[in-house]
Amino acid sequence: MSTKVGERVLPTGRARRPSASEPRSQNRGIRTGTRQQWITTPWLFLAPYLLLFGGFVILPAVLGVWISLHSWDYTLPNKPFVGFDNYVALFSPGSTVSGPFWGSMRATGIFTALSVPLLLIVPLAVALLMSKKFPGRDFLRAIYFAPYVLGVAVISVLWRYLLDNNIGLVNHYLGLLGLPDDTAWTTTTPAAWVALVGVTVWWTLGFNAVIYLAGLQDIPTELYEAARVDGAGPWMQFLHVTIPGLRPILSFITIITLLASANMFGQSYLMTQGGPGRETRTAIYQIADTGLRNFQMGSAAAMSYVLTIFLMAISAFVFYIFREKQPKKLEKEVRS
Repeated sequence: MSTKVGERVLPTGRARRPSASEPRSQNRGIRTGTRQQWITTPWLFLAPYLLLFGGFVILPAVLGVWISLHSWDYTLPNKPFVGFDNYVALFSPGSTVSGPFWGSMRATGIFTALSVPLLLIVPLAVALLMSKKFPGRDFLRAIYFAPYVLGVAVISVLWRYLLDNNIGLVNHYLGLLGLPDDTAWTTTTPAAWVALVGVTVWWTLGFNAVIYLAGLQDIPTELYEAARVDGAGPWMQFLHVTIPGLRPILSFITIITLLASANMFGQSYLMTQGGPGRETRTAIYQIADTGLRNFQMGSAAAMSYVLTIFLMAISAFVFYIFREKQPKKLEKEVRS
């Protein structure tokens, strides 16, 4: 005679169901064990990442704040606590660190203002082209993305020789075309900015183009068909179908491009050495020079956190611009 799970067999051979209190306690134990598994299992999977994130992000960030509050010279045994003096010095016009730092922030702003619009528009145009069907499309996709797999050192050294005023191929071919062939691309301004921005756009546009392309493929084709039925041309389809469909992608690309441009270091260090003078010395360049060459780690840490605050404010502004419209605002637009 078979009995169900949870039933108790009597001496007479008949099965007795458990009392009302017994299954509740058993079920409670099962639910408690399952709940504990739900709580512990995700943390076990997250543990490797959390250890790496805590060790290489959180801990250095906290240590950086601590260093910024000290006169920290790692070649000396004493590192006295100075409070917010390092931050005050950055905003004091007469200090030795204020002028170079804000000059580097200006250079960072110039590079960001010149490179970000190009890295938003040019990759989008490339992605729109690559979304069309034509022979050799996959080959061209690989060509556009190929430079991005190279490191900044390879790209910078390569273009430093190509743009050299004496032996560079760029000036050579410009001369063959009847254009000026004596431009000092890495030692004069604004030519140095043109070189830095041009090389960066050529190097990184493939990454943004791939992200754009993925976003374009997620836009339903029915929206384009409906727009064509309503008489919308290619430009109106782009404005009212493509751009709204790419809103999350645009927000993401804008944020990562702003952060990457504001943290530009390798191109300036290897191509122009921050010159002419300090014109192309970016904030990261100045921070590295202050901390590693001048041994002023406290001032360098303070500079990095001032830059971080600026980047956080800009990121918040970008998120605000690309936020989804509220339903009330949409209703007012429809009514109007």
